[in-house]
Amino acid sequence: MKSAIAIIGAGPCGLTLARLLHRKNIPFTVYEKEESAATLVSSGSLDIRKETGQLALREAGLYNAFAQKARWEDDRVTFFDSYGELLHRATGEAQDGEDGLKTGGKPEIDRRSLRDILLESIPQNQIVWSHRLIKLSFDSDNSSPVLNFSNGNTVGGFSLVVGTDGAWSKVRAAITSTKPQYAGSTFIETRIQESSLLHKTLTDKIGHGIALFLAGPSRMIIQRQGDNSYRIYFGITAPEHFVGTSMDLNKPQATRDMLLSSFFKGWAEDLRDYIRNAENFRSWPLYQLPAESFGWNSVPGVTLAGDAAHLSLPNGEGVNLAMKDAFELVTKIEENGLEHINKAIEEYERDMLKRGKYHIKAGEEMDRLMTHPEGAKAVVKAFAE
Repeated sequence: MKSAIAIIGAGPCGLTLARLLHRKNIPFTVYEKEESAATLVSSGSLDIRKETGQLALREAGLYNAFAQKARWEDDRVTFFDSYGELLHRATGEAQDGEDGLKTGGKPEIDRRSLRDILLESIPQNQIVWSHRLIKLSFDSDNSSPVLNFSNGNTVGGFSLVVGTDGAWSKVRAAITSTKPQYAGSTFIETRIQESSLLHKTLTDKIGHGIALFLAGPSRMIIQRQGDNSYRIYFGITAPEHFVGTSMDLNKPQATRDMLLSSFFKGWAEDLRDYIRNAENFRSWPLYQLPAESFGWNSVPGVTLAGDAAHLSLPNGEGVNLAMKDAFELVTKIEENGLEHINKAIEEYERDMLKRGKYHIKAGEEMDRLMTHPEGAKAVVKAFAE
């Protein structure tokens, strides 16, 4: 059967969408740029929330698998200042459901574990690997989207193309000229394995969940992973291309020296030890779509979901809203039918754009708090109000 829907990108959003369509017997094909599931980058940990991510997983028939792999004990956030003083700790509010599984709260799950749950739930012959989209165009009568891939393949004839291809979405360019803007901060990521001599100090100080050490323009975020390692993000306020020009991550000692002297000077020595022992750095510059120009007029046969639609600064809602988008889009497709796909797109985008703009503004507000001159004290005060 010819696929009615093309999904660009096999991240949590695209795979959730695929699973939901599969359950409704709506034909689809997922196109992913990576060579295989083995090379699909899936790092970090995600918290999955009741009214969004957990809801989508229930509708996908995957909640049991998720609940068994989720780390309910890591539903905890702790705030520290740059001297290592604990200011506040909040623990999740998960409950035991009628089915015997925990529900609610914000349990953590490794991105890779969530990806595997979703991948295993859809037919593998409906995922096409090694297909990097370079452009979405339209056929000669401008009535149907055409996918142009970097390997030379061109595919068309779809009723709908959904861009779930992340921050730098190629599908987005067919809908709007708006592009992500650099937000002024970059995270330098490293990881402390269980075999490290520092691991015990992290376990003693942080234990479960996520810890935020905040001091104005610099911050340190430490998060426990499913393998009991800790992922550390050193947040710095710096120009967009600072990493790669002024900081070379391929020179780890120089990177450590610069972090210590320019960004984390005056921090507690035990926290600076995390930098001294860091290696295998990766950078994550923060981008967002501008709230003031966010939105577009609906384009027949094409829509967006997740970061491709409403890229924001980190606020804990990204993957959850992406999975919510997938659920809402499939709901509208089912209500209207494939023969009225453009009506489904319009109805979906009407609500998605509203929550997307709110999400972007929430990310901006969270970023202002995270970089407040009073550091963690300002965040704790704001959450208490």
